[in-house]
Amino acid sequence: MKTLIIDDERLARNELRRLLENFPKIQIVGEAANADEALPMIEDLEPELLFLDIQMPGKNGFELLQSIEGKTPEVIFTTAFDEYAIKAFEFNALDYLLKPVELARLSEAIHRVEEEQQHAGETQGPSIGPTSKVLGENDQVFVKDGEKCWFVKLGKVRLFESMGNYVRLYFDDQKPLVLKSLNALEDRLNPATFFRANRKHIINLQWIEKIEPWFSGGLLVTLRGGDKIEISRRQAIRFKDLLSL
Repeated sequence: MKTLIIDDERLARNELRRLLENFPKIQIVGEAANADEALPMIEDLEPELLFLDIQMPGKNGFELLQSIEGKTPEVIFTTAFDEYAIKAFEFNALDYLLKPVELARLSEAIHRVEEEQQHAGETQGPSIGPTSKVLGENDQVFVKDGEKCWFVKLGKVRLFESMGNYVRLYFDDQKPLVLKSLNALEDRLNPATFFRANRKHIINLQWIEKIEPWFSGGLLVTLRGGDKIEISRRQAIRFKDLLSL
């Protein structure tokens, strides 16, 4: 698993690197001391896992994650402070390690990463199924939210919105939540129909009604039904490549 260590303390990076030598599946592809160093490395190296400090000069760890365009890697936070734990899990963190990091605790975190990889796409709780193939507009999926159930054709879903550990589906006048990360869902959806507009949204391209230029080189799309979704600058480039003649 391609891994990036992001921490402003060189000794902390060295210690974590030493501990990670115990886990042959972890391939450290780089280190960064701050968000400005990390962002281009994330884009170029496409790591699958980040060990991320929270308090750093410039952007903190949370602000760094908000700056990532496109698909966000899995994240394990490493910090000397425990007051950020709740916020960390709002960012879908797989784990939250307090410094100094202990080998036994790190081993638990790595095991959690491996489980997440193994079970990515598996149905759990209120969820989307089946799980074995890429899903297109003509596939029907079973959606359960609390006591309500739907069997809905994916072509009718105009928008997927990340809500922490859940994703909200928009179809007809329904907005059920499913227990799945947007990244995991993106891996299941046919990219010819479903496009990752930004960190929080996947849109159904067939529901686009209007496209307008937007701030900083982005685009603003209006879907049938009135939903307005911003396509980030980086994703706007991919959007134009995908849909241009």
